[in-house]
Amino acid sequence: MFEDKKVVVVMPAYNAAQMLRKTYDEVMAQNIVDVVIVVDDASSDGTAAVAAKLPNTILQVHPNNCGYGANQKTCYTLALQQGADIIIMVHPDYQYTPRLIPAMASMIGNGLYPCVLGSRILGGYALRGGMPLWRYIANRFLTFIENILTGAKLSEYHTGYRAFSRQLLEQLPLGANSDDFVFDNQMLAQILWYGHTIAEVSCPTKYFSGASSINLQRSIRYGFGCLWTALIFRLAKMNLVKSKLFPDVDG
Repeated sequence: MFEDKKVVVVMPAYNAAQMLRKTYDEVMAQNIVDVVIVVDDASSDGTAAVAAKLPNTILQVHPNNCGYGANQKTCYTLALQQGADIIIMVHPDYQYTPRLIPAMASMIGNGLYPCVLGSRILGGYALRGGMPLWRYIANRFLTFIENILTGAKLSEYHTGYRAFSRQLLEQLPLGANSDDFVFDNQMLAQILWYGHTIAEVSCPTKYFSGASSINLQRSIRYGFGCLWTALIFRLAKMNLVKSKLFPDVDG
């Protein structure tokens, strides 16, 4: 608990058996997390078997691989069903340190922000943590264009370390989002669409052989999806298009 608020950590997992236990142990070491939810997206490496042995953990397994976005949809649905007040997504590959959970939870729990991101760009951690140069350049380029089109000033839109308030998740039309990786980007655009401020904290990260990543082809598809999302956001703001991603705020 954070004060009187229930804190739930969600882990969208796919072939995460190698680092799941290490990530979980550090999550629980923060002493404020009530429940961990692991959604296994039809892994082939025994991820579900590892998760099933973790205390205070709810495990759900997709019988077929549904995609990263679909995995998150399940995560957030289960978290809300568990009565979570503060929901924090932590990737189970230990790429992001769970030690920031108390800071992120406090920013949500004190009512300062409805969403907090762990940014790899703030503080210059990305390249020092091993982010490939091509990925860093793509991150900076996409973020620059997205900030122009959304009017925000985020350091990055592409981190997988995120905290949300219950009220925010209940407001967002997440069911309209992609089941693929661009779900992450659509979600942030929706938060901005509803007029919320997104906070960021500097987050060290590390890239290694056990850390999850998408290949170049899927990265390119993700990049175009991010640009398309930001463009539709701007056109919807100008009342030039209608989109199920960005419904009328008053209805």
